[in-house]
Amino acid sequence: MRFIRRSLIGLFLLAVTFGLMSYAGNSVWQALQSQWNEETRSRPARERVFAANVTTIAPETIAPVLTTFGEVRSRRSLQLRAASGGEVVWLSEDFEEGGTVTSGDLLLRIDPAEAQSALDTARADKAEAEADLRDAERTLALTQDEILAAEDQARLRASALTRQQDLLARGVGSQAAVETAELALSSANQALLSQRRAAAATEARIDQAKTALQRREIALGEAERRLAETEVHAEFSGVLNNVGIVEGGLVSANETLAELIDPAALEVSFRLSTPQYARFVSDSGKLVGADVTATIDILGVNLEAKGRISRESAAVAEGQTGRLLFARLDAAPGFRPGDFVTVKISEPPLERVARVPASAVDAAGTVLVVGEEDRLEVAEVQVLRREADDVLIRARGLAGREIIAERSPLLGAGIRVRPVRPDQASEPVQEEFVELDPERRARLVSFIEGNQFMPAEAKARVLAQLKEDKVPARMIERIESRMN
Repeated sequence: MRFIRRSLIGLFLLAVTFGLMSYAGNSVWQALQSQWNEETRSRPARERVFAANVTTIAPETIAPVLTTFGEVRSRRSLQLRAASGGEVVWLSEDFEEGGTVTSGDLLLRIDPAEAQSALDTARADKAEAEADLRDAERTLALTQDEILAAEDQARLRASALTRQQDLLARGVGSQAAVETAELALSSANQALLSQRRAAAATEARIDQAKTALQRREIALGEAERRLAETEVHAEFSGVLNNVGIVEGGLVSANETLAELIDPAALEVSFRLSTPQYARFVSDSGKLVGADVTATIDILGVNLEAKGRISRESAAVAEGQTGRLLFARLDAAPGFRPGDFVTVKISEPPLERVARVPASAVDAAGTVLVVGEEDRLEVAEVQVLRREADDVLIRARGLAGREIIAERSPLLGAGIRVRPVRPDQASEPVQEEFVELDPERRARLVSFIEGNQFMPAEAKARVLAQLKEDKVPARMIERIESRMN
């Protein structure tokens, strides 16, 4: 019984399977017959017309503006260094990062104890040398008085000798008296010679005292300089940068304390390529002082400073090309050394050139010109300058003609376009609608509902437009191109 029951169930399932397969085959056959019997309708071919923005070539005289990037620098900056080592015992309130100081202001003081002691010692040594000089001068004065006295004594002795010789000649005197007078004169001359020798020694002592005094004055000046080096003053008015010392800190000799920058003496350095540099060189080979404008964007606010090219670098650095130029800035409020700025340089004017969008010219230097019946033609132009999104071209024979402002791969020679001029760009574009018959609408609806690759939102929007019979022609073309 179990075998018979299982056999009957198997026969039933086999019959159901054959029935379903027959139904599926019948459905496929009917679908194929419906497809074969459907008449294919050929749509008339239409030339596609593309809407394109156009611009008119209007030659004029234009002064090109070269745009590059540069760095703001200070023409006068000074590294403040410690001339002597020691502890910083006093700091100015303005001695801080970004502090503004005036020329001659005392910025900091290093412990002057050793320098002051050396100065006091030098002053004492100088006073001692001055005392020695005064003593030597007084000794010389006394010695000169003694010389005068010795000269008087020698004259008296000479007179006495002459008198004794006269007496001896008259027979009144004696030879012994004459000899005694001669010995007295000789002693007086010897005393005079000794006094003169003492005067010479005193003069030599004075010279030595003067030399010693000069050495003491030099030592005193050195001590005063060392004491002055314990104080750091501002050489000029400016702003402090890279401050790296605090009160109580120890500094060594020649250590960098800060950098003093003059914010009123700013310049901008920028690099140009060799062809760009050649535009600013005169026939004599000298650099032309062109006007420049430096711009910096700070929190959405543009700061500008005017200037003029002043000089160029003397040599090209290793591994670099072009030329490094410098331009002095007249008044640059808000600018600081190290700012990265945009530099715009005014070039000499160019005559008979037109400004057009950069998208209007391809890499080969050609443009698409709107010709008869709004069909495009290819024309060559000469690109002279590029400025941001525009180019300056020289187009001979194209003055007053319209060209495509924005080229695309769909546009080329012979293509018909619908020009959209700048004064029409703001006007709404008149869309072309297609009237659909019920059969064509049903086919489109069936295709859209069965298209799994179309987003749900786009599918719903297209179906709604189909139901209202307000379907743009370009949308119908796209859908039917997918269906085919």
